[in-house]
Amino acid sequence: MTEVAVVILNYNGRSFLQQFLPSVMAHSGDAKIIVADNASTDDSIAFLEKEYSDSIEIIRLEKNLGYCGGYNYSLKLIEAEYFVLLNSDVEVTSGWITPVIQEFKANPLLAAAQPKVLYYNKKDYFEYAGAVGGFVDMLGYPFCRGRIFNNLEKDIGQYDDNRTIFWATGACLFIRAKDFHTSGGLDEDFFAHMEEIDLCWRLNRAGRQVKYVGESKVYHVGGGTLSKSNPRKTFLNFRNGLSLLIKNLPSHSLWWKLPLRISLDYFASLVFLIQGSPKDSWAVIKAHLKFFGNLGADLKKREQLAGLSYRVSQQYPRLLTVDFFLLRKRTFKSLKF
Repeated sequence: MTEVAVVILNYNGRSFLQQFLPSVMAHSGDAKIIVADNASTDDSIAFLEKEYSDSIEIIRLEKNLGYCGGYNYSLKLIEAEYFVLLNSDVEVTSGWITPVIQEFKANPLLAAAQPKVLYYNKKDYFEYAGAVGGFVDMLGYPFCRGRIFNNLEKDIGQYDDNRTIFWATGACLFIRAKDFHTSGGLDEDFFAHMEEIDLCWRLNRAGRQVKYVGESKVYHVGGGTLSKSNPRKTFLNFRNGLSLLIKNLPSHSLWWKLPLRISLDYFASLVFLIQGSPKDSWAVIKAHLKFFGNLGADLKKREQLAGLSYRVSQQYPRLLTVDFFLLRKRTFKSLKF
């Protein structure tokens, strides 16, 4: 069995594969490199067959199953001890795999991990999607060490450590294959965005751990599939954020946290409108309509997860919007856990 399988899910990302696959090939040692193509309509497959037919494995999906479905399908076909779910728009660096795998081997409770994720276009700053480890606040709003809302910190070595986190970024997610499969994998109803938070929340509830390993470093372009301002991404983030709460919050807090979260979402919709982004404003409304339409399915998933503990560590006990916008706490180190 292969020890480490680096799996890149590709959809019309030929240019990214051409730009970043060479770094993966050069710096991944004995890891098996696999590109799972999510029914691309560009010339990704032709490019891979011409340039890498002898050095990588290609999995061809018949239709676009999204991030979640694409990985769930592909990882069932791969035998490895550890999976690395790697975005196609990521440049890896020398030795990026070794320290993370060492952390897994030293800690049997460790289920998932991520490296330091820096911004490819401004390499001394942390990148939006993951930075140096993810967390959620009391209402399930996600944020990162090194990135709170749109405030990105400069990397000056302040997070050169290894520490337990709440969620690891899907841009470069290391996970034990056994934990991925036994946890049920990624929730395909999410399609994309926040699916790694959902997965890591389940791992936390099962008593497993998630860590950030600062010795490993990658550079992420970000927005390779959907830009940060895309209404489709707004829709997915707001819809999936509410599903996270239904699936994972204990009943004694769900009854008041969900209405508060919904109210804040509507306020965000108003802010989008005022800022001149009517499509994003409408995307929030559509996300809520879709969420309530799928509420029965989410409640069924909640019942299926009822055997897991609701007590988790590394969850921020305060409201991040208050701390950031009113109390002006702009960095992770200013927050009080």
